[in-house]
Amino acid sequence: MTIEVTSTAFAAGQPVPRKHTGDGVDHSPPLSWSAGPAGTKSWALICDDPDAPTPEPWVHWLIYNLPAGTTSLPENVAATPTLGAPAGAAQGKNSWGSGRTNGYRGPAPPPGHGVHHYHFKVYALDAELNLKPGLDKKALLAAMKGHVLDEGELVGTYQR
Repeated sequence: MTIEVTSTAFAAGQPVPRKHTGDGVDHSPPLSWSAGPAGTKSWALICDDPDAPTPEPWVHWLIYNLPAGTTSLPENVAATPTLGAPAGAAQGKNSWGSGRTNGYRGPAPPPGHGVHHYHFKVYALDAELNLKPGLDKKALLAAMKGHVLDEGELVGTYQR
């Protein structure tokens, strides 16, 4: 992993501020990342919690179809299936509810469950995948298979 992922909201290994959690206003944090390698055609982002008491990591955010020139996302990205900016970007399903919802949902670990780690993973892809909105993590990873040029990660923590 050579892509550096940062946030002005929290440093690597530090707590995600309440504002960006289910205990706050639940706004997505601002994220930035370094330029991808030559041949980067698009980007994808997955945020999940492997500490969740579930068989698979709890998915907090999937965003993909980010244009090659994108190197940041602002705070409070709209929780809509598609985004106007960056143009063409789509969001997938997080792990909330039986119907699952699109867009960011912040940390909300079970009370007393200890510190959870939230992995914001950014992937540089060698293709424009042009995927429909609403994919789940499994479908997104399958579509990305064989197209990942590089990746980076920022990990934040949170506990109740």
